[in-house]
Amino acid sequence: MESTTSEEIVWRKSSFSNVTGECIEVARTDRAVLVRDSKRPDGAVLSFSHKAWDAFKVGVKDGQFD
Repeated sequence: MESTTSEEIVWRKSSFSNVTGECIEVARTDRAVLVRDSKRPDGAVLSFSHKAWDAFKVGVKDGQFD
């Protein structure tokens, strides 16, 4: 993914991730929230607006995806 800014992307993984490494990593930038597979850090990166990501988090907390 090309970056138009010089900001450093810091990837974070949940402390609840399992030992088999089946999890995602998330990075928040000024422009978007980025998501990637932790097992494939050089693979595809999904990009979401802050508004879309915040709505997703609310849905998770409300059990919409259970």
